[in-house]
Amino acid sequence: MVNKDFRFGVGLTAARRRGTLEDNARRAEDMGYDVLHMADHLYTTAPFPMLTAVAMATERLRIGTFVLNAGFYRPALLARDVTSLRDLSGGRFELGLGTGYNEVEFEQAELPYPTAGKRVDWLRHVTKHMNENVPDVPILIAGDGDRVLTLAAQRAHIIGLQGGAPATPDTDPLADRIAFVRDAAGDRFDELELNISVTAMPTDDSGMPDLTIPRRFLPHLSDEELLQAPSVLSGSTKDIANTIRGYRDTYGVNYITVQQPHTEAFAKVIAELR
Repeated sequence: MVNKDFRFGVGLTAARRRGTLEDNARRAEDMGYDVLHMADHLYTTAPFPMLTAVAMATERLRIGTFVLNAGFYRPALLARDVTSLRDLSGGRFELGLGTGYNEVEFEQAELPYPTAGKRVDWLRHVTKHMNENVPDVPILIAGDGDRVLTLAAQRAHIIGLQGGAPATPDTDPLADRIAFVRDAAGDRFDELELNISVTAMPTDDSGMPDLTIPRRFLPHLSDEELLQAPSVLSGSTKDIANTIRGYRDTYGVNYITVQQPHTEAFAKVIAELR
């Protein structure tokens, strides 16, 4: 396994004022982040206009969706938006896609909420259209199930691994999912980039992360178990840097994304790793 260079992303939350958004983007660029992401939910800002503003305010920073709800989009119309943002950003756009999971948002958008299988089928349809019509835009597909990871292994450039469940003396869920991707990808596995999205990390000198987000997504795990999950980082800046080196050395994961509240604290980790 050849270690790839690290890449670091940060997910920005809604900023209604242009000046605030541009300031946050420039600060992320100055801190050494490689990619700035926007989510795709009805309760927050629309990703494409926000990312356009970020592209206009920065020079090096790549921009991406993490991730679009594929069920909200028709492929040809999405390709038009993707192409426009690719061009406006000077080729710095990365398209993140997912199946969509929030039934309430489908209802609010006045769209039927398909079965899980049909949502994966639609994601495949959208991804295929992007591959064929916007082939120069990297695609990230995030998910954990077999069908989504098979699609990602065959069609995406970046795999967004959930990395939620902790390893035990008998099991290593992250290693299992990566092995599944390797089998599904075949000869193209070495071309893929593996990503983990961090949901919690310390933002002060305590070394302890706020577990609010991981508790929401993994309610069946105890705090002790959550602290062992790959998506949860704890300890000092050097401890976290060593953990991330381990992700790359052990699993081949080189692309780490964090949330906006972690921006400044994780920038110190980036400095340790470069």
